[in-house]
Parts: sequence; structure tokens; C-alpha cells
Amino acid sequence: SVYNLANVACKCHGVSGSCSLKTCWLQLADFRRVGEFLKEKYDSAAAMRIGRKGKLEQVDKRFNVPTPEDLVYTDQSPDYCLKNDTTGSMGTLGRLCNKTSEGMDGCELMCCGRGYDQFKTYKHERCHCKFHWCCYVKCKRCTSLVDQFVCK
Repeated sequence: SVYNLANVACKCHGVSGSCSLKTCWLQLADFRRVGEFLKEKYDSAAAMRIGRKGKLEQVDKRFNVPTPEDLVYTDQSPDYCLKNDTTGSMGTLGRLCNKTSEGMDGCELMCCGRGYDQFKTYKHERCHCKFHWCCYVKCKRCTSLVDQFVCK
């Protein structure tokens, strides 16, 4: 995928911008583009099983037969929502989450639909810092009460 998404980039060399000599090379595609492409392939991967003759067979015949460019799998992905010592997954119970985020750190996704608890805690941080000549920084310590959210 990385190779197939690479672009050919060229640069001209010559007097006053003339292209008397042209140098070209393969340039890697943007990391995000490669990641999105692979995520799309992952999301549409085909479930397979090993048949009686030792060949891969589709589990669900309703879907199109996978092409050589498609991803396939024989084992289901582990459930990372729950603790599993075999896979080393710690689960998400008790994990801090971000209530306002719709990303991977968001409570809806991280807590796997189990919900979350809210509690208040004191946050201590350095603030009102000043540089003193020469050569140290002196800060005050500020405390604030913040909401925290943890997965059930």
C-alpha cells in the first residue's frame, strides 16, 4: 500500500529554469493518506476460514469474493473493551476518558457503550511563571477543581 500510494516527483535542472536535465524519484504519500487507506481496507476485510482442502473459503458468501488487494482474516480481533490476560489487554474499565471528544479518547468509544462515571478532582499545576536574570524561573502553584470521567 505504501508503494502503490507513492507519487513520482520530478525536478528540472538547467540554465534559467530550462529542463535540460530532469531528476525524478518516488515520494512517499502523506502518512495520513496511507493510514486512511489501510483503515478502509481493515474495515472492509473479509472473514475467511480454512476449508477441508486447506484452502481459504469465505465465511459469508453474500459478500463479493476478495481480490488480491483486499485484506482477509481467519481469527476475530480480540475485544479490547474487556480485560484479557491472554492478549494482554487491560480493558477500559477505570480508564480516564474525554467526555467532549468524538475520537478514540472519547467516553462513548473508549467505554464501549458501558457508560462512564464523573468525579471532581483537584489539579495542581505551575502557573504565573517568571524568568529571573540570571538564570532561573520562579512559578506559583495553582490549584483548580476539574471534572474527570472514567469508564464503567
